[in-house]
Amino acid sequence: MAQSGIKVAAECVTAYEELKSKKAFRFILFKISDDGKEIVVDETGKEDDWDVFREKLISSKSKDKRGKEGVGARYAVYDFHHTSGEGIVQEKPGLLSWIPDDAGVFVKMTYAGSKEALKMALPGLAADIQASATEDLEYEGSVRPKVFKRL
Repeated sequence: MAQSGIKVAAECVTAYEELKSKKAFRFILFKISDDGKEIVVDETGKEDDWDVFREKLISSKSKDKRGKEGVGARYAVYDFHHTSGEGIVQEKPGLLSWIPDDAGVFVKMTYAGSKEALKMALPGLAADIQASATEDLEYEGSVRPKVFKRL
């Protein structure tokens, strides 16, 4: 359980296992449920296109304490593929926390305080990345997204 008391829904672990073992998805977007009680799967995608994934993050919406929708935050697992120096294609799922600078304080605090619970529920992540500006989600050349520079 997170410091915030928000739990991770079983569907999150199931979707992650399908991404890792069955390669059913390229990415999974997670959000905090509207009632604020758990982290749930928001969307899965098979698109092999970083720009599609990026746009889904940037256009997400979250609700504040009063239920008003505004700039959104999300957690995501992206199955990043890259070629090693030896020419071997490697697949490494990484956790990405998208908490934009212009999100409300309540949204920022809730997502920041709940991330550890999701991270603990998803074993085998190759990276844990925080992005807060759209520039953080740009590709670095044509090689890899900036946020995954540690992979």
